[in-house]
Amino acid sequence: MNGDSKKIRKQGSDLSHAQRAITRRGFVLGAVGSMAAWSSPGWSATRPSSESSATELRGQHFELTVAEHRVNFTGKQRMATAVNGSVPGPTLRWREGDLVTVAVTNRLDRPTSIHWHGIRLPAEMDGVPGLSFPGIAPGERFVYRIPVLQRGSYWYHSHSGFQEQTGLYGALVVEGSRPETMPTDREHVLLLSDWTDTNPETIFSNLKEQSGYYNYHRATVGSFVHAAREQGLHAAVEQSLMWGRMNMSPSDIADVSGATYTYLLNGQTPRSNWTGLFRPGERVRLRVINGSSMTFFDFRIPGLTLTVVQADGNDVQPVEVDEFRLAPAETYDVIVQPGEDRAYTIFAQAEDRSGFARGSLAAHPGQSAAIPPMDPRPVRTMTDMGMNMASMKSMRGMKATNDTADMQMNMEDGMSKKGEIQIDRMTARPSVSTQDSSIQPLPQPGAGIHPIALPVPKIDPAHRASAPLRLGPQVDNIADGVDARLNQAGDGLDGNGRRVLTYADLRALYPGVDPRPPQREITLHLSGNMERYIWGFDGKKFSDAHPIQLALGERVRIVLVNDTMMEHPIHLHGLWSELETGYGANNPYKHTVIVKPAERVSYLVTADTPGKWAFHCHLLYHMEAGMFRVVEVA
Repeated sequence: MNGDSKKIRKQGSDLSHAQRAITRRGFVLGAVGSMAAWSSPGWSATRPSSESSATELRGQHFELTVAEHRVNFTGKQRMATAVNGSVPGPTLRWREGDLVTVAVTNRLDRPTSIHWHGIRLPAEMDGVPGLSFPGIAPGERFVYRIPVLQRGSYWYHSHSGFQEQTGLYGALVVEGSRPETMPTDREHVLLLSDWTDTNPETIFSNLKEQSGYYNYHRATVGSFVHAAREQGLHAAVEQSLMWGRMNMSPSDIADVSGATYTYLLNGQTPRSNWTGLFRPGERVRLRVINGSSMTFFDFRIPGLTLTVVQADGNDVQPVEVDEFRLAPAETYDVIVQPGEDRAYTIFAQAEDRSGFARGSLAAHPGQSAAIPPMDPRPVRTMTDMGMNMASMKSMRGMKATNDTADMQMNMEDGMSKKGEIQIDRMTARPSVSTQDSSIQPLPQPGAGIHPIALPVPKIDPAHRASAPLRLGPQVDNIADGVDARLNQAGDGLDGNGRRVLTYADLRALYPGVDPRPPQREITLHLSGNMERYIWGFDGKKFSDAHPIQLALGERVRIVLVNDTMMEHPIHLHGLWSELETGYGANNPYKHTVIVKPAERVSYLVTADTPGKWAFHCHLLYHMEAGMFRVVEVA
């Protein structure tokens, strides 16, 4: 830290934020409203070619100030957590190969932080309070020093309490040291987000008291009559009783919906119609970033083909689609080529179809196109629960058992003979022996980057079998059968008549850097109790879990099994996740991975950077409710 930086006072971990007393405030209905009222920044900045209301900053040194700021997205003034006086914060442009410094001054009356999502960096610069650094105290100034080792589209956000939800987020673009593999004539950054006038602590309290608080589309007598007509009375009754025994609803698509959210594109409401310009025939790169707290967006531009060229900042072999789903924290770079002298609607509907973000690509200022109707609301099925009628009845009748003789895990369906999952995991730190530490961290795959011959560490792991996952206060469901569903786009997208991107379509343009097979496998079950709104890994909340220990330099496979009825975007800080899509050395590199209900997903990780790294669901309220772990590389 430089001389004018103040000493950072040690702060308590914000990971226990959910345990603090929760303020009760009235529910405020969020509606599509007027454009945010921005303060004029008093610092030098350049404007992007898209004429966005967001400011763009570029260079090697950045000064950011976090402070409260009044905004108006819904017709009502509210206080937001802003960066340099704007929500979202300014778009930052870095350059691969530079040493970037970002000085963050905290003008709030509480600690803050900024996490650089998807950026490979030293652990102490990662920005997770209580884990990699103490946080930034009120009135303090902290300087991040980041050697930029990659390129691509990323973003930044707070990791302190609910500040991400109240506005502390922004886009981050890292320009490569070499020309883009797929050159374009111009580009626009499209940052999607969800805003609420309601205090986030109130939202969290409401979800804890009633998990369906924001679900206005639960089953009704009318929907039961429709199901009886479609399936027959007996089947409809059986299915209704089934959902009732699970204390769940097939309409549980999103925990927080348009009942309180207003969906934004580059900080503007659908009515404000953010507009990016183009000249007919140009190739336009769109850097699409989901900076929301809780919303999965289904993104398309009617009339234009989307050529996907990057996923989470990493080049993939071009894939032409009409639509794709972005989980919170995911990014996709797509290229479009508008050929007509007119406007095209940018349309990103929430997965539960409770609202949408909207903007325009236009040949001239002021142009706009028709807004398409939203698709029908999706519903969950027994497939999403990993169950069928017979297995559900048998499982609900099971008695808990401590017999471990039959607890050999079936990796195909995730179930033991007694219906309990035995998680055999290596949680004690392995000993490791390697002579070459110069390969840390590994470079991002790219042109001219070849696989590296890495030493194979000698690992003598200590085994510790955790208690079997079973039904109880923190687990209300165990999937009877899980599958690799990478070739499915997800509920509401499969079979909609459009070409929709799936993870199975993602194939890296360049081979991975580490060709070694994994030396061990770590299986984690995504678990929860929807009624109690408790989330975790392996039936444990963060406060009850031990760190996952990795040896520096080892190669490991992480297997995620989703035993819940919700999608979970899982983010591992500090390390790449090489999603196993079946392409071997060309498996795509990602930093955030969607795990669909009743799905088994695996990815490879090279533990090439030491430190304590956060590992969590990127649905903000799921993380706060316990779906958070620590991965320690040493």
